[in-house]
Amino acid sequence: MRVGPFPKAPVVLISIDTLRSDHLPAYGYKDVETPAIDSLVRDGVLFERAYSHVPLTLPSHVTILTGLLPTETGVRDNVGYHFDGDKMPYLPRLLGRDGYLTGAAVSAFVLRAETGLAEGFDFYQSAIEVKASETLGRSQRPGTETLVSAKPWLEKAATSGKPFFFFFHIYEPHRPYDPPEPFASRYGKTYDGEIASADAIIGDLFRQLRRLGVFKRSIVILLSDHGEGLEDHGEQGHGILLYREALQVPLIVKLPEGQLAGSRIAAPAELSDIAPTVLRLVGLKVPSDENGRDLFTLDGGSKPRDIYSETYYPRIHMGWSQLTSVIRGKYQLIWGPDPELYDLARDPQERHNLFHRDEKTAASLRHALRPYLKPLAPPAAESAETNQRLEALGYLSGSAKVAATEGPLPDPKAKIATLKSYSRALRLFTEQKFAQAVPLYRELVKEEPKMLDAWENLGSALQKLGRRRSALAAYEEAMKVSGGAPNVALRMASVLFEMHRYEEARKYAELELGTSPARAHNFLAQIEMAQGHLAEAETEAQAAIATRGSGIGPLVTLAACQAQQGEIGRALATIASAQEKLGGTEGPKRFPGLFLLKGELLVKSGDLEAGEKAFKREVVTYPGDSEAYLRLAALYATQGQGQEAVDALHQMIDKNPDSPSAYGAAVKGLRMLGDPRSANEFLNMAMHRFPHSRLLRDLAKSK
Repeated sequence: MRVGPFPKAPVVLISIDTLRSDHLPAYGYKDVETPAIDSLVRDGVLFERAYSHVPLTLPSHVTILTGLLPTETGVRDNVGYHFDGDKMPYLPRLLGRDGYLTGAAVSAFVLRAETGLAEGFDFYQSAIEVKASETLGRSQRPGTETLVSAKPWLEKAATSGKPFFFFFHIYEPHRPYDPPEPFASRYGKTYDGEIASADAIIGDLFRQLRRLGVFKRSIVILLSDHGEGLEDHGEQGHGILLYREALQVPLIVKLPEGQLAGSRIAAPAELSDIAPTVLRLVGLKVPSDENGRDLFTLDGGSKPRDIYSETYYPRIHMGWSQLTSVIRGKYQLIWGPDPELYDLARDPQERHNLFHRDEKTAASLRHALRPYLKPLAPPAAESAETNQRLEALGYLSGSAKVAATEGPLPDPKAKIATLKSYSRALRLFTEQKFAQAVPLYRELVKEEPKMLDAWENLGSALQKLGRRRSALAAYEEAMKVSGGAPNVALRMASVLFEMHRYEEARKYAELELGTSPARAHNFLAQIEMAQGHLAEAETEAQAAIATRGSGIGPLVTLAACQAQQGEIGRALATIASAQEKLGGTEGPKRFPGLFLLKGELLVKSGDLEAGEKAFKREVVTYPGDSEAYLRLAALYATQGQGQEAVDALHQMIDKNPDSPSAYGAAVKGLRMLGDPRSANEFLNMAMHRFPHSRLLRDLAKSK
C-alpha cells in the first residue's frame, strides 16, 4: 500500500503519554468514551499492533522524532542524557529545511527544552516549573494549559501561508491519576477518567484545527510513547517491565482529504516508523540511517520484522537488571536473568512462559536480539567539568558508578513484592502524606540499598517534614548510589540552602548546569540573594532567563532580587512579564510564589487592598504554601484585624494537617500577633504529632 506524497501538507503529531492501546474503544475497550479519538479513527488509518521501543517518556519521544532506536540516539533514560539533534536525522530540523514552520508544546518536565529537543523547533513551549525537592513525576501541567500556551503559535502558523509541523504532548493519563470533573465522577477507574480527560483536550485541538481550516488537508498522527502496567504483571506504572501492556500503544494516522479513511493495518508497526513515514508522506528523502520504515509500505505477508525494546530504568534507578526484548510475528522474547518467551496470539496476557518449551524459537530470537545490544553510557557523563566537580565533592564519576554495577543483578520480576512496597510508598508520597511514607521508604532502602528512587523520595519526604539533617543523609546516599547524578545534586543543594549552608549548596547546584542550566542558574541566583550578593544574583537570574525553554521561576527570582534592591517598580514590571509568559489574558495563571511576591510588592507600594487579593490568590492556588498565610495574617494584623489574622493561621493548619512546617509557621505567626497561649497550644499539639521535628524542638526552646 503506497499513498501520497502530499508536499507541504501540515503535519500534526499528537502524543498522549502513557496510553495503553487496549484501553481505547478503537481497540475494543468498552469502559471509557473517547469521541475525539473515535472520530480520528473514522477519518484515518488505525494500526492494530504498534510498539514502543522503551517505556520511558524522553527516550521514546527522541525515537519518535528521529526514527532511531535508543541504542542509536544514546538517550536511555528520562534523566542524565542530552539529545543532540544536529548529529541525527531530527524530524523538525529536516522539515524546517523544507520551509516548514515548526512548533511544539509539551506537558512534562522530562521533555523540557534543555534536553536538546527544542533545538530543531522555531517554537518550543515547555515552561513547566519544578521545585528542587519535587519528584519528576509530579513535574507536569494539565494538557488544557499546554494547549492554551500553544494556540497563539498554532493560529499564526496555520494562517501564514506556509506549511507547519506541530508536536503536541499531553501527560494525561500518566500517574498520579487525578482526572478533573466531570470525568472523575463518571469513571470508577481513575486511569480511564484520565483517558477521557485526554480525549476532551484532543477534541479541543481538533476543533481549533478545523476552525483554522487546516484539519482536512493535514496529516494528523496520534500515538502514545508507551503503555502502563496497571498491575497486570505486578507493576502499576511503567519503566520496570517489558510486557505487552507497557509496549503496545495506539497509532492512528489521518491522511489529507480523508484518503484510506476507516482502514486498519494489522502488520506490526513501531514508533521508529513515525519519522520516516512523515518524511515520505510530504515528499522528502528519508535518511538511510533511520531504523524505521514507512508505515504505508508495511507488508503483513512478508518475512516478520524484528521489533526491539529495552529498559535500563531498573538498573539505573533500582539496582536491578536491565531488560531487553524482541518481538517477531506472534512471539516476544524478554531477555534478562530469567528469560521469557510468549506466544502473543495464543497468550496475549503473557501468562505462559515458553522459554524452556520452545527452545528453537527462543534461540532464534536471542540471536536476533544480539545486534541491537549496545553498552549503556553512564548518565550525565558528557562534561569533563562536571566530572571534575564530582571528584572534588568526593563522588565516583558516572562511568565508575555504571562499572560498579556490572555483574549479576536481580531480575526485576523477582522484585515484584518490593515494587509493590515502593508503589505504596510512592502513593503516600504523591498524596503528600510524608510522615506515613518515611517508614516505608526506610524499609525499602534497608532491603534495597541501591534503590536510587527510594533514597531520593525518602530525602524529599524528610525535607518536607522539616527533618533536614535526616534528609541530607538520605540525599547523600542517593548521591553515592547514583555516582553524583545532577538532579540528585540539586536536591542536596536545596536542603543545604534551607540549612543556610550556602557555599556547599552552590557546589551541588553547579553540578546541574550541564543538564538543566535554567534550573541551576535560577537556584544559584537564590543562593546569591540569600547571601546578600544582589548584583551576582541578578546576573544568575538573567542567565536562567536567557536559557531556551526557561519558565517563570527565573523571572520571579529576578523580581525578588529587584525588590531587595528597593526597585519596586522594576520588580512589579518583571512580575507582569512573568504573568504574561504564563499565558497573557487567556487560561489559568499558576506558579508557586508568583502572587505571594506580587502581594509583598503591592503592600510595599502602599496598595494594601491589591496586596490582600494577591495573597488570597496564592493561598487558594497553593494551599500548602505557609508563607502566603503568614503574609496575609501579618497584613491583617497591621490593619487591626486580629481575628482575621488568627483565622488565616487556622486555615493554614486545616489545609496542611500533616506538615510540621505549617504548625511551626502558625506558632511563629501567633507569637507575632501577641497570642502566646494559642501559640503554645499549637506547638504542644504539633510536637505530639511530629516528635522528631527539629524545627518544632527549636521553637519549644525559644519560648
